[in-house]
Amino acid sequence: MAIIRDIMPAFELFQPATTEDALGLLDRYGSKAWVMAGGLDSFDWLKDRVKRTEFVVDLSQIKELRGIKAMDGGIEIGALTTLTEVVRDPMVKEKFSLLSEGAELAASPQIRNQGTIGGNVSQDARCWYYRGGFKCYRAGGNTCYADTPTAINRELAIFGANRCVAVNPSDTAPALVALDAKMVIRGKNGERTVNAEDYFIGPAIDITRMTVLQPGELLTAIRIPSTWAGAHFYFEKIRDRPVWDFPLVNIASAQKLTGDKIDSIRIVMNGLAAHPWRLKDVETAVTGKSRNEETAEMAGQMAIQGAQPLRYNGYKIPLTRNLVKRAIRGVQEPTWVS
Repeated sequence: MAIIRDIMPAFELFQPATTEDALGLLDRYGSKAWVMAGGLDSFDWLKDRVKRTEFVVDLSQIKELRGIKAMDGGIEIGALTTLTEVVRDPMVKEKFSLLSEGAELAASPQIRNQGTIGGNVSQDARCWYYRGGFKCYRAGGNTCYADTPTAINRELAIFGANRCVAVNPSDTAPALVALDAKMVIRGKNGERTVNAEDYFIGPAIDITRMTVLQPGELLTAIRIPSTWAGAHFYFEKIRDRPVWDFPLVNIASAQKLTGDKIDSIRIVMNGLAAHPWRLKDVETAVTGKSRNEETAEMAGQMAIQGAQPLRYNGYKIPLTRNLVKRAIRGVQEPTWVS
C-alpha cells in the first residue's frame, strides 16, 4: 500500500499553446507523458504518489479547446470548457438543460470553476483500494480488494463487474449519453469521432482504462446533435452530502412526448457500473406507453433485473428502481441514504 504524502514528485512540465504541439509532445514521450486538463484528478494521483510521471502535458493554455458554439442545430463544446461555463451557457440551458443540470451537481463551485467537461468524463475510477495504492486488477495486480467478504464496497458496482467492481464517477457522462453526444478524439493519425455511449468502457474490454482514449490521443470536443434538443429532461443525483460528493447513483433521462404518451426515451444511470449504464430494455418497454404510475412501476422493476450487489451496496437496488420510476414520471422526491 502506498504511503500518502502531500508533496508531488518532480516532473518536467510542458504547456503547449496548440493541439498540434500537445500531440507532438505525447508522441515524443509516449507512455511517460501525463495529460492534464483542469488538474483535479491529476493532482490527487500525483500528490499521493500512487502514480508517477516524468512529463506532464498541461493543456490549459490551448485556447482552441475552450468554448461552446452552435453547430447544425446542436452545439460543440471544447473539451477544456469548464463545468461552470457549461452550466451558465444560454444555448446549453435552452436546448440541453439535462447537461447543465448534471454539470451543476458535480462537486463544488470552486471545483466547477477549474474542472473541465473533458476531464469530468475522462477521470479515473474512484475506488479507494485502487486510489490507495493496492495492487488490484485495475492497477496490474491479480485480485479485487473491493470484492472480498470484508471489503468496504458501499459505493461500488452492482452491474457489469468483471474482476473489477469500480464505477464511473462522472455526473456529466450519463447526460451526454442520453443526449446522443459524439466525442471528438485526435491523435497523430488524425481525428475520429465515437458515440458517447462507446467512449466509456468496462473491465471486460480493458480493465486498466475507463475510456477508449489510447496513449497519445486527446479528447478535443464534444458534439451534441439537435436530436434531443428541447425534450423533457430529468436529472437526479443521490450522494451522501448535498455538495462535493461523487454520486452514489445518478440518472439522466430525455423523453419526447405526445400528451402523456412516451414517443421516444433515453435513460442512463451512473454509479452502477464501470461505465454509464444505459437502460435499453426499459427504453423499449416504455416507448408508446403512457407516462403514468403503472409504466413507471414496470420500468423500475425492469431496471434492477440482473443486479448483483456486493456485501454493502445492496441499497443501490431499491435506489435504482425508485430513480427510474421518478424519471419516467418526471417527478423528483426527497431521498435519504443511510
